[in-house]
Amino acid sequence: MPVTPEELTWFGDRYQAIAGNIERVIQGKRHSVELVVTSLVAEGHVLIEDVPGVGKTLLAKSLARSIDCSFQRIQFTPDLLPSDVTGVSVWNRESGTFTFRAGPVFANVLLGDEINRASPKTQAALLEAMEERQVTVDGETHILDAPFIVIATQNPIEHEGTYPLPEAQLDRFMMRVTMGYPEREKELEMLQTHGEHSSFVDLKPVVHAEDVIRMSSIARDIHVADVLRTYLIDIAEATRTHPDILLGASPRATLFLQRSARALAAAHGRDFASPDDVKSILIPVLNHRLILRPEAQMRGTTVRDLLEQISASTPVPGTRAPR
Repeated sequence: MPVTPEELTWFGDRYQAIAGNIERVIQGKRHSVELVVTSLVAEGHVLIEDVPGVGKTLLAKSLARSIDCSFQRIQFTPDLLPSDVTGVSVWNRESGTFTFRAGPVFANVLLGDEINRASPKTQAALLEAMEERQVTVDGETHILDAPFIVIATQNPIEHEGTYPLPEAQLDRFMMRVTMGYPEREKELEMLQTHGEHSSFVDLKPVVHAEDVIRMSSIARDIHVADVLRTYLIDIAEATRTHPDILLGASPRATLFLQRSARALAAAHGRDFASPDDVKSILIPVLNHRLILRPEAQMRGTTVRDLLEQISASTPVPGTRAPR
């Protein structure tokens, strides 16, 4: 069903409202903020990976506070159990039956703080929820309410006491986002704004959970031309056949590229996705899925370098192939 101009205007107003509200707290990081909001309306999950103190957790909490919805936070630790995430069946003596007690995963926005500090078994407890929007405990399936987004954070430089996320779980995150240090002027502005009072305390919801569901529905109706789908497959195949890449992009990654490109197009007021939409989210969507060959790593080659090379060399629909 074609998206109407009125729907695009409505979508854009709420997209900008969420991003602008978060920017009241996270200053000077518009690109990172937009990537997280895009993942939200594209029905994906986000891994925020960066050094301590740059606002990873605050970004996730600000997104949750910008929406009138349920929010839960899990502080991942080595002793965290899968049942601490999904919930547990408790024996009810009065009724003589087991009653399911829902865990924190039953929320619209779930913050998994320092996710790589939990054991692989506990990390795996999120796999079904992230992919299928449901949780199975003791053979009984419980459906998660929409919208549902997992925002996980991790520190890439501290390895003691951590468990690297397996490829199967990394592949379930739509994007991996980095924050980076703020620019000098923005850090000065942050000192002035947060020096005496945190603006996060005053943050109020600007949209409802039902608005996010409708935004996701509009994004799904954004037109994607056959030539653009071919372009997506060309990019994916380029990662799978590149001599320096051991593990290329999965079919799920191609779907995520299409979904996020649709959401980005709607945010820009267009009823169709373009190659520029794909290029702008190519690195956040693919950078955590590819594994380089050892010899490429020894040469100092990075995944980002190869993705930029693939982006530049893959023919764009409607243009001549690069020479």
